[in-house]
Amino acid sequence: MTETGKPAAPRVSIQTADFDVAHEIARLRAGDGRVGAVCTFVGTVRDHNHGQAAGSVSAVALEHYPGMTEKAIETMIDEAERRFDILGVRVVHRVGRLLPEDQIVLVVVTATHRHDSYQACEFLMDYLKTQAPFWKKESTPEGTHWVDARESDDTALARWGIARRNA
Repeated sequence: MTETGKPAAPRVSIQTADFDVAHEIARLRAGDGRVGAVCTFVGTVRDHNHGQAAGSVSAVALEHYPGMTEKAIETMIDEAERRFDILGVRVVHRVGRLLPEDQIVLVVVTATHRHDSYQACEFLMDYLKTQAPFWKKESTPEGTHWVDARESDDTALARWGIARRNA
């Protein structure tokens, strides 16, 4: 429950449907006069992967374990709240088949000041990219294959003093 007695909006949503960025921001900010900064990150599906030509990826499919994924992201948010002076967080991550240019992830962080909102947003994205239990399969002209982006993102983890858990 919120201070107004209304049920709190969930901090994490894993869904197949697209999301409305403006709606998600408005919902997180609603009724909180302390908010002086809102930082958002919207990730979209690229038509290529590292070292590939533009247009080489025709689709991606994301899979997850319901319940486990949400719990892992909630833990990430708890850690962000310990590290930064933030007021609210909303993470929306899509799963299923997605096409180039589709929105795939949204992170919204509210804070009293911009510095904390910027840092927490970046921290959460680095954590999502490297630690969240999602599995990604790309469709290319050569067929479909699983992608492990985690190795390339170890530098992002190290910046936050986090050891890689998924070897």
